Amino acid sequence: MEAEAAVADEEKPLIHHLPRQDEGSEHTSDGTVDINKQPARRRSTGNWRACYFILGAEFTEGICFFGIQKNLVTYLTSVLHESNVDAARNVSTWTGSCFFTPLIGAFLADTYWGRYRAIVVFLSVYTIGMLVMTLSASLPVLMPSFSSSEIQRTTVYLGLYLVALGTGGIKPCTSALGADQFDSADPVERLTKGSFFNWYYFLINMGCLLSTTVLVWVQDNVGWGVGYAIPTVLMGFGLVVFVSGRNVYRYKRLGGSPLKRVSQVVIAAARNYRLKLPDDSSALLYEESGANFSTKHTSRFRFLDKAAILVPPSSGKAVEMMDPWRTCTVSQVEELKMLLQLFPVWASLLFFFAVTAQMSSTLVEQGMAMDNRIGKFLVPPASLSTFDILAVAAFIPVYDLVLVPLVRRATGRDRGLSQLQRLGVGLALSVLAMAYSASVEMRRLAAVRAGRSVNIMWQTPSYVVLGVAEVFTSVGIMEFFYDESPESMKSMGAALAQLAISAGNYLNSAVLGVVASATGRGGAPGWIPDDLDVGHLDYFFWMMAGLSALNLLLFIYFSLRYKG
Repeated sequence: MEAEAAVADEEKPLIHHLPRQDEGSEHTSDGTVDINKQPARRRSTGNWRACYFILGAEFTEGICFFGIQKNLVTYLTSVLHESNVDAARNVSTWTGSCFFTPLIGAFLADTYWGRYRAIVVFLSVYTIGMLVMTLSASLPVLMPSFSSSEIQRTTVYLGLYLVALGTGGIKPCTSALGADQFDSADPVERLTKGSFFNWYYFLINMGCLLSTTVLVWVQDNVGWGVGYAIPTVLMGFGLVVFVSGRNVYRYKRLGGSPLKRVSQVVIAAARNYRLKLPDDSSALLYEESGANFSTKHTSRFRFLDKAAILVPPSSGKAVEMMDPWRTCTVSQVEELKMLLQLFPVWASLLFFFAVTAQMSSTLVEQGMAMDNRIGKFLVPPASLSTFDILAVAAFIPVYDLVLVPLVRRATGRDRGLSQLQRLGVGLALSVLAMAYSASVEMRRLAAVRAGRSVNIMWQTPSYVVLGVAEVFTSVGIMEFFYDESPESMKSMGAALAQLAISAGNYLNSAVLGVVASATGRGGAPGWIPDDLDVGHLDYFFWMMAGLSALNLLLFIYFSLRYKG
């Protein structure tokens, strides 16, 4: 899939032949500052020395998040006694909330607090949520009357959604703060930043690996209270690690409220809709004098240019005193154009995350209906996602150290594949994963009718393929939205990437609800009943494969039209 108009910097020649930007300069060239708000020094701040602290905090957050998510459907069905469909929907809804709250964290980070302070605050909220989860799982052991009561259910969901709120300030800000540690004006550091996103996702998945092996085993065999207490302690440790690196971080200066800037453009364009655009828009539209903006005027979404038409104030004051809700700068207009252009690509990625949501819902339920014995060992169904994590952990080094240099020689791009091509490969792999899962379920149902069982290890290829798909799409979306977002909205760009995951999980929850309602009428068991042996989970997987294929075609269409 060759997007003729790919991201601009991907079309540049290989940057390892270029000299370092401002090689003799003592300070960074992108305006970052140190803890004392002084220009950041190249040798003592940023780069990998700062990223180790950020990655350490994200590693512990990954253990906590996946320690809850990967086995949550088991907890809801076995402890709170929810049905298969209700548990799957509640897991998807909670996961979607975890990836929706980053909008809150990104807004506070970009507008008021900065990324560092936002992470500290939300890590603290996260820790409180983990304490509540640990309490909810421990009280039934200490107080048997507490078990299965509405108080327990309320406590569980209170803890879950405190965690969802806490993760909202971490997911968009840690990736953006990590990327801030590399000078975007320096060709060498800019290339290293691409590796940062790969290794950032690698460590998240290593945390996930520990969760789906050690923590899931502890939860299933020792107890849920201990299984939640361990990540709670680790979360407190991660907070200490993150704060200890504050002296070596590079910090971006706040650029004002991004939502306010966007709102001003929309309102100004609406108020000026009767005005006629000048013939030479690039020269006659309003821009602050002496400003040095990286954005240039474009002809796309021309109706928004009316927000930058010079409308002198009625009081006759200087242009500098114009009403910002009536006359905006060209740079503001172009920021909104950049966000609007991202939307079709963003929307076409939602179904990918609806597919990956199956690893925490229907694939776990499918595993619960299979033979989970390997020799004398019983494999917890939620632990099968270990193969997804191992695939990510194994393929990221292969992608970063082997595939990128190999493809780079053929394409001449410093990233090898364009960012859009990388996203598209992951979408294609998700189609294959769903088709394979459908075939496994057909095999399982045929075995049930014959009085036999199918071993749970037949699920392994689904997890492996989805893991490789995540390396392409889940990592690629973080880098794509960070690079393509306006400079003043980098945290918001990272939040948009997280919002795609959120919307994908909400979409999965909605699809499950529609399927349960449409196929379970008139007393029929439906496709996904509590007893999967009388259902047709294979039909559901085939439906997801078909919709994923249609979604891939839409993505190809939008990516070919995208101009970075």
